[in-house]
Amino acid sequence: QVQLVESGGGLVQSGGSLRLSCTASGSIFSINTMGWYRQAPGKQRELVATITSGGSTTYGASVQGRFTISRDNAKNTVALQMNSLKPEDTAVYYCHSVIGTTPMRFGNYWGQGTQVTVSS
Repeated sequence: QVQLVESGGGLVQSGGSLRLSCTASGSIFSINTMGWYRQAPGKQRELVATITSGGSTTYGASVQGRFTISRDNAKNTVALQMNSLKPEDTAVYYCHSVIGTTPMRFGNYWGQGTQVTVSS
């Protein structure tokens, strides 16, 4: 019943920018931490950025200073503004969220992933 849908991926040149968005829908009581992870071919999935319901953020070391995560609680969305993109940022980006479906029950939810390709 809970679904995360991502948008905004695509092809961009090195040094360019992209903005990813993710919207949660379904039977949602509350949304706690939201974030983005990515996985490149042959590599493990890694943390990109997270943001709590109160707005506290964390970033992976490789994107610190270049990416910015934000959320709109009224719209159940989280966004990732990616600037100064590098070929090393090429990966499938996944939206993640800890969502409460009842006042006492929480779970981890993932989006389907969106491809980001940065050309050199």
